[in-house]
Amino acid sequence: MNTEDISELIYKRLKEQEDTLRLQFDNSKNSIGYFYLDNILPEALVNQIGEVFPKKEEMNQKKSLREFKHVAAQMDQYNPLLEKVIYAFQHDRIVKLVGKICGIEQLEPDEHLYAGGISLMAEGNFLNPHLDNSHDKNRDKWRVLNLLYYVTPNWEDHYGGHLEVWPNGLEDDQITLHSRFNRLVVMATHQKSWHSVSPVTFNGERCCISNYYFSDIPLKASDRFHVTSFRARPGQRIKDMILGVDSFIRMNIRKVFKKGIKENPHVYNKEKKD
Repeated sequence: MNTEDISELIYKRLKEQEDTLRLQFDNSKNSIGYFYLDNILPEALVNQIGEVFPKKEEMNQKKSLREFKHVAAQMDQYNPLLEKVIYAFQHDRIVKLVGKICGIEQLEPDEHLYAGGISLMAEGNFLNPHLDNSHDKNRDKWRVLNLLYYVTPNWEDHYGGHLEVWPNGLEDDQITLHSRFNRLVVMATHQKSWHSVSPVTFNGERCCISNYYFSDIPLKASDRFHVTSFRARPGQRIKDMILGVDSFIRMNIRKVFKKGIKENPHVYNKEKKD
């Protein structure tokens, strides 16, 4: 199948549930807007996607107090099916329909996959509560939606590795959005959209395909530029203090250097592909 074929399947599935998805998002948008939908693509195709997903050793490892995961964006290094699926979610009809569901106009996908692409989380991996970087790689547009598509067959809820949103901040309970096979989760990103991924407790690999949509205007009028900012989980006071200092330092560096001291390498370098 080509990208066009895959995007048509995604579009039809979203369109079937458009009203339900809009209600999901509307009911949550006053805090962190989100919706999720299962059975996005035919099961046989998703099984194929899972089969060609690279092993963690073939991806870039990110390991620190903030996070422990494996990521990749230079998609020409991997099976072409993965790139087709990623860009199927960037098709104009998909972008417009997701925007309609979420009540957001003038959305733009990111062909460079800045912080997007593919990710893998294995046993012991985690992602602490954080706010995503507010902008694209050139700091010209606002990041407003995060699309996460999970493709690991037979991933049980008790394995961990699930998206958690904290609509009332870290002082209140989180909402868990399970990373089930063939599920798409769409989440709003703004100044208060704290989210995390629960630690993986199973000897397996939870695989995800991700995209971000951007806009010329922020999702909320109160939004301000910020780097990716991490916190610790509730009860981890010392770790929280360290991560707070870390975010403060990185934020001040970005006030001086627009793209940081070192530009984020997590992009799809199309020139390299050419």
